[in-house]
Amino acid sequence: MPGHKHQMAGGGGILWNSEGDWVAGGSLLDPHQLNRRAEDFLQEFREAQNLLSVQPTIGSVQSWASWIPPTSLVYKHNFDAVVFAGIKASGFEAVVHNNRGEVMAVVSTRGLPVVDSEEAKVLACRRTVEFVMEDGFRDLTIEGDNVNVMKTIMSSKANYSRLGHIYEDIGCVVLNLQAFSICCVKWSANSVAHSLARYARQIDDEIV
Repeated sequence: MPGHKHQMAGGGGILWNSEGDWVAGGSLLDPHQLNRRAEDFLQEFREAQNLLSVQPTIGSVQSWASWIPPTSLVYKHNFDAVVFAGIKASGFEAVVHNNRGEVMAVVSTRGLPVVDSEEAKVLACRRTVEFVMEDGFRDLTIEGDNVNVMKTIMSSKANYSRLGHIYEDIGCVVLNLQAFSICCVKWSANSVAHSLARYARQIDDEIV
């Protein structure tokens, strides 16, 4: 219309003209009605954010001596890493089980040389979580057996150590999960992952 400008305001078909009037369906809106519409839009936005938000559970250090299946509809992701000093390499591995104890996915790969076992473990966590997410898993219990590494992953504090950027990467990666929990378990409860990580010495590429 000549002499008028119109602009959309949200998804409800509300327009404003050059005189500063708010218009819907060709009629001027009462300010109280406009406020109600704004409140409705805000409520819809909040509900959408709640649906999209990740539902993490607080991490914990468990004393389980043997592996325990996850609860229904959640998959358990056990990972481990080994340092192969003799060949200047490392090995990463992860295995994913369902609540019946059935193996749903496995990855075993040789990694680059690392400084120590902490670096190997945190790199293994990042790589293997990325792997299982690429495979479509979105509800995970993540278990490892290194207390320091798992406690650092659980922590919400900023990490300024030499490996801080990797821990930060893990934090960003898990936010793409629908739900997750992080636990540290005894070595005996993570023995399958450890055995497969040692197997990585025999391979030159990733096995899935």
